[in-house]
Amino acid sequence: MLGQFSSSWDSNPHAFHREQRASSILYSVSANLKKHLGTLSKRGPHRVLVGDLSYAGLEGKVYTPVEGKGLPAVAFAHDWTKSVKAYHATLRHLASWGIVVVAPDTETGAFAKHRNLVADVESALQIATGVKLGTGKISVSASKLGVVGHGMGGGVAALAAVDNPKVRAVAALYPADTSPSAVQAAPSVKAHGLIIGSGEDDIFRAGNPAKLANAWGGPVAYREIAKGTQSGFSEDKFFKLALGSGFFQGSEVETARGLVTGFLLSELAGESKYDDFAAADAAAKGVESFAGEDLAKRAGYESTH
Repeated sequence: MLGQFSSSWDSNPHAFHREQRASSILYSVSANLKKHLGTLSKRGPHRVLVGDLSYAGLEGKVYTPVEGKGLPAVAFAHDWTKSVKAYHATLRHLASWGIVVVAPDTETGAFAKHRNLVADVESALQIATGVKLGTGKISVSASKLGVVGHGMGGGVAALAAVDNPKVRAVAALYPADTSPSAVQAAPSVKAHGLIIGSGEDDIFRAGNPAKLANAWGGPVAYREIAKGTQSGFSEDKFFKLALGSGFFQGSEVETARGLVTGFLLSELAGESKYDDFAAADAAAKGVESFAGEDLAKRAGYESTH
């Protein structure tokens, strides 16, 4: 049993044209997220177990529903200098909707090595599928794997999916720049992507989410949350107050959780009623999507036509 559980392009002149064609072919009608977003933004129907990944040789936490066979699973990558405890409510949220979450608590220092966190994310996914979870009432399907990340972890999530056929979905929230560059690597990512950016100027933003989405090699949905920012997503309230880097954004974080949950339930769990959450062109209160030419402009590219 794993642990002791408790109940808790650089510029690419062709990118714009490729994304514009993909958008016009795959999505012709704007999807409406209103019907399910409010529900998915709240805790789901499953009780949640929290365990310790260190029992499998990797520092971190695992969050699972109490039971379920063939469940989807995601590895979660944290932002720069953050630890897993800064995302406790978010990771419990995903598990409450039937998604197993394995979250490495490594590379949390100021000189974090992105390559190392990528490797730990990959190891976490192997643990999810290869180690007995809970009391034997939980199993993960190797065909239902994804990666989720915030800030630095958003870029790491993209890197972990490069030429990786095991990763079917990637959700990157306010992704930051990484070394190696996630933007340069994005054309090699074939998994379906959800990239979330800020709907307002964010002085603490450490990357260009729209640029990452525009470079994405597979199908991608890029959304911006009004008033949502990179610095506001994590749950370390006292740390933010000390640095003056903004408050925890409760409403915006709930919206982001709902967007990611619906996307993962559609892409990994195969729940078709949530397919709008994977559509490139979708809208809801406080949420705006950009695709094709609009996405390219958001990324800083201008059409030559």
